[in-house]
Amino acid sequence: MKIQLKRVRDQVIVITGATSGIGLATARAAAKRGASVVINARAEDDLRTVASEIGELGGQVAFVAGDVADTEVVRALANAAIAEFGRIDTWVNNAGISIYGLLEEVSLEDARRLFETNYWGMVQGSLIALEHLKANGGALINVGSELSETVIPLQGHYNASKHALKGFTETLRLELEKEKAPVSVTLVEPSAIDTPYPAHAKNYMEFEPTHQPPVYAPEIVANAILHCASHQHRTVRVGAGAKAFTLIEKVAPALGDRIKIATTFDGSRTNEPARDQNTLYRARPGDPRVRGNYRGHVMRQSWSTAATLRPIPAFLAVATIGVGLAYAVRSMRED
Repeated sequence: MKIQLKRVRDQVIVITGATSGIGLATARAAAKRGASVVINARAEDDLRTVASEIGELGGQVAFVAGDVADTEVVRALANAAIAEFGRIDTWVNNAGISIYGLLEEVSLEDARRLFETNYWGMVQGSLIALEHLKANGGALINVGSELSETVIPLQGHYNASKHALKGFTETLRLELEKEKAPVSVTLVEPSAIDTPYPAHAKNYMEFEPTHQPPVYAPEIVANAILHCASHQHRTVRVGAGAKAFTLIEKVAPALGDRIKIATTFDGSRTNEPARDQNTLYRARPGDPRVRGNYRGHVMRQSWSTAATLRPIPAFLAVATIGVGLAYAVRSMRED
């Protein structure tokens, strides 16, 4: 079913996890494009800082502090959007956290807490958002991970939460399509992204965790999310890494297992001693930033993502480059 979605600049967009990483990058990008944004995170002072920054950019912004694991907080977030701007056009469930450690070492208390945010927080956000989106149409965007499609060692409960989110999102999409509800449901699956994600994660290892390459800039994900706010997509994998890992999982899973065992246990850690700075149970105020501390190369563009979101322009761009290269080679030969 074709669903009518507004231009980003005409939208009211709700974003959870909006004081860090992908959520913060998305809030900034949405405001720059003219959208009204309603943001959420646990640290109220950081929300005020981000709201002030967006206001200085000329954006319209409201915020609600609190944990997405709390139903009343999520409902207050929706109510704030209605009270301030009269509607909700797009709801982005982005808040998330991870745990680094062997499954046998991670406490069940910590694992349950992770699920409260990564799974139940997004379930609550989705269902409460639908109370408003179904009336006037709009987009529901859930931020999963490349680990919604595959797994890696040392983040077992995170893997499980993102698989659960994928199952929920895809089932919800089918049920809404059957109902002919005017809501676009998209699962965004980023590759490894240079955000404070490793520093915020609960860490059972002796060393500080880090991403494994390829690692991409958060702004690539933010742009993908906003594209999905105005264009209907089912699943968007951000970065060639996400597509490659998904492909290996489907066509050569045993090979993928061997690669992960050989690379992940050492590749997920730095040489720096572990620091206790996680945000599993509470926020760490005073740290609203998009980028993390990844020391390797960060990809600032993703042709594979561009091809997914805008296949015709991407094809023309590649074709143009190909023609240019062919002409250059021919000219060299003639000289």
